[in-house]
Amino acid sequence: MPLAYERKSVFASLPRTERARAFNLGGDPKGKNFLCTHDVNVFIRDIENPAICDIYCEHSAQTSVAKYAPSGFYIASGDVTGKLRIWDTTQKEHILKYEYQPISGKINDIAWSPDSKRIAVCGEGHEKFASVFLWDTGSTVGKIDASTKHCNAVDYRPTRPFRIVLASEDGATTFYEGPPFKYSKDLREHSKFVNTTRFSPDGNFFATGSSDQKVFMYTGKEGDLVVELKDGARAHVGGVYSVCFSPDSTRLLSASADKTVKMWDVETHQVITTFKLGDTIQDQQLSILWQGDYILSASLSGYINYLDKNNPDKPWRIVKGHNKNISTFALSSDASCIYSADIDCNVMCWNAETSECEATTGKSHTNMLMDMSTNGDTLVTVGMDDKIRFIDTIKKEFTDEVIGLDSQPQCVTSKGDLIVAGTLQDLCLFKAHNKVDSDAIRYEAKSAHLSPEGSYLAIGGSDSKIHIYDVAEEKLKEVDQLTTNEPVCALQFSPDGLHLAASSGKKVLLFKVQEFQPVENFWSGHSARINSLSWSPDSKRFASVGVDGSVGVWALDTLRGSNMILGAHPKTIITKVAWRDNTTIVSAGHDKCIKQWTV
Repeated sequence: MPLAYERKSVFASLPRTERARAFNLGGDPKGKNFLCTHDVNVFIRDIENPAICDIYCEHSAQTSVAKYAPSGFYIASGDVTGKLRIWDTTQKEHILKYEYQPISGKINDIAWSPDSKRIAVCGEGHEKFASVFLWDTGSTVGKIDASTKHCNAVDYRPTRPFRIVLASEDGATTFYEGPPFKYSKDLREHSKFVNTTRFSPDGNFFATGSSDQKVFMYTGKEGDLVVELKDGARAHVGGVYSVCFSPDSTRLLSASADKTVKMWDVETHQVITTFKLGDTIQDQQLSILWQGDYILSASLSGYINYLDKNNPDKPWRIVKGHNKNISTFALSSDASCIYSADIDCNVMCWNAETSECEATTGKSHTNMLMDMSTNGDTLVTVGMDDKIRFIDTIKKEFTDEVIGLDSQPQCVTSKGDLIVAGTLQDLCLFKAHNKVDSDAIRYEAKSAHLSPEGSYLAIGGSDSKIHIYDVAEEKLKEVDQLTTNEPVCALQFSPDGLHLAASSGKKVLLFKVQEFQPVENFWSGHSARINSLSWSPDSKRFASVGVDGSVGVWALDTLRGSNMILGAHPKTIITKVAWRDNTTIVSAGHDKCIKQWTV
């Protein structure tokens, strides 16, 4: 019988950011969702509860921008190869309507006409940097090709007569009339790259922002200069990467590398509010979106800030997470929190129910975390910096205690006052953080787990063997070797101590702990290497994940049933899996996402 499951929640990737490059947050015309992109994914996140997230993952290359049609029925998304895909928002399957190749390089921005019939795109290419066409046929509706360099932003006037403005790295904002659209004039008030341009919702004005730290406002119909917005000598003291008008067109927001977002009065041209978002490079502001009652800005770190007009020095919400591959994670002892680590050594603590996320404090590893093990109120972590470190899950911070290792660790397991770290050269046994034994090995220890009572240690080796150690006397005494066909990258004892599950390449193995006898033969539903295994708390089922991006769920009474969540993390590698309770599985991987499944 096929596995019955549903995706419970998605703790989504943060947007992919790049220093000194603008990017776009897309807004839902109905005010319910916002869009951001990373890797091949487009994330559709609920603006009130960002843990409610849908994912479109049908691009074959890294996505760069996504925008809703004003009708709300379709989304157009572009990628770094110049492909534009238009797909349905009303169906769960997000059926593809059309795919086009309007330019030959990365698409930087997309603008729909107010009637949702035409699309303008701009970006990077060889000779052509922008295009405007009918969304359902691909037929061009004019030429917007006057720019001589890459184009960073495009916008479509939302009221008649229609106009298009194009922001370019040649320092010009080009103004087009139509349709069919044709060149009208270049606006050359800026002296450096023009990074952003947007029309006001009433069509009366459009604004531009540039790396020259300036913001200009023009008339929407004629493209005539109205004013340079200044707060001192210039609008900002850093490059301006995003501008956005309020829904009622009376306010203008500008986001800058000076780590601020400023709100301007459109009529008086004065600064009303300055939102200060920090003082580090990662606090540079690269995108801004005003949607209904919500004002969202995105930092270089990828954090999405919900700005508070009544308290400009502190966002009322910050959506945090990862924008680099997740290397490993572990649950707190009560399974209420998920601690995840990415390849940049950032360790985040997630509330498993609300998705609220905060970064752990204290000194983390200086190189990628390889593994984590939960031990009461402590997480034991190992990293490629050849260190064992500890996270206090009550304070959500790394402690000052560090244990050095002689070679690079691959795995760690702990139980009570015992810790075992498996490295490229040896196994190290610690009691109360003091090294009490070690064993030189001729294989890489790829996975490790202590049995529930702490008497047995299982090590999965690169030599295609499972090495069983007796550690009851706090010594590493090898008592058995279980031969497999491929390296053992994952293994775990069941919570009741009766079984040991292990991987052999893409196959699953099961042993009875008593005399370590195999249960039946190998079986699998995976099409590639398994990276992680985890037992349910009741010891009746275990889950497996791997390179194929799928989750397998195996029940002891139906071991050969093909119970797979195929494409759980599409087109990517899953690095870790764990059970929060007997019906909830957590998985995470190289798509920078954490997902929870009810099975």
